[in-house]
Amino acid sequence: MTNEKVALITGASSGIGEATARVFAARGYRVAMAARRIERLEALQAEIGAEGGETLPIRADVTSLEEIRTMVSETLARWDRLDVLVNNAGFGRFGWLEELDPDRDVRAQLDVNLTGTILAAREVLPHMIERRTGHIINMASMAGFVATPTYTVYAASKYGLRGFTEALRREVRVWGIRVSAVFPGGVDSPEFAEKAGVKKRKTRVTTPKWLRLSLDDVARAVYRVSQGRSGMIVLPWLMRVSILTNRLFPRALDRTIENRFVKPERGLE
Repeated sequence: MTNEKVALITGASSGIGEATARVFAARGYRVAMAARRIERLEALQAEIGAEGGETLPIRADVTSLEEIRTMVSETLARWDRLDVLVNNAGFGRFGWLEELDPDRDVRAQLDVNLTGTILAAREVLPHMIERRTGHIINMASMAGFVATPTYTVYAASKYGLRGFTEALRREVRVWGIRVSAVFPGGVDSPEFAEKAGVKKRKTRVTTPKWLRLSLDDVARAVYRVSQGRSGMIVLPWLMRVSILTNRLFPRALDRTIENRFVKPERGLE
C-alpha cells in the first residue's frame, strides 16, 4: 500500500526514530530518514524495502544548518513534497550539573534537542506555507513538564521545546499547518540509556516496568498524532497525574524528591 504523502524523520537510525520510520512506511508513507549514521539508515532502507516500503536515507547532523538544509532539499528533490516532519533527533546526558561537561553534555544537548529542532522546522516552513498544509511533530519528554534532579540540561531543552511547539503552532495555524509535540515518560531504549550515562548508585530509582513504554508504543502514538489534530500528547495517560501533582503541590514534591533521591544519592543522609 502506498500513497503520495511524505514524512521526514530525524534521528531515524535507531530507537524511537527507527520505529517511527517503520510505522510510517508500513502505513504507506514515503519516508526520508535522516541521521548521522548513514550505514544504519541504509540497512533500515533495505529492511523496509523488502516489505514494500519506499525510503530515502540521508546523512544529516542536526547541529549543522547546512546539513539540515541538505536534508530538506534532498527530500523535496526526490518527491517534490513534504507532508510531515518528525523532529525526533535528541539525546540525554544525566548527572549533577557541576559534573557535566560544558561542551559534551551541556551545549551539545541544547544544540541537538532544541536548536536542531527549531532550525529543521524553520527549513520546512516555506514549502509547507506555499502548499498551505503540513504537520511538524516534535519529540519532547515528560521532562518538559516535570523536571527532576540530574536532568537539568535535558529538562531545559524539553521545556524549551514545549514553548517552541506552542508558539509555532499559533504562528502557522493560519496556513493550515499543524504543530504537535509528543511527551513520553520512561521508554525501553537501551541505546538512549547507555548514552545518557544514568548512574543511580544508591536509590536505583527508575520508571516501573509496568509503566514503561516500548519504542513501538511511542512510534504508533507519533503516527496517530500525524492523523489527528492533537497539539500535545502525554504518554502514557497516567503521567498526567505527575504533571498535575507538580503543578498543584510543588513544595511537597520538592521535599519528597530531596529526601528520597537527592540526599541518598549525594550521601547527605
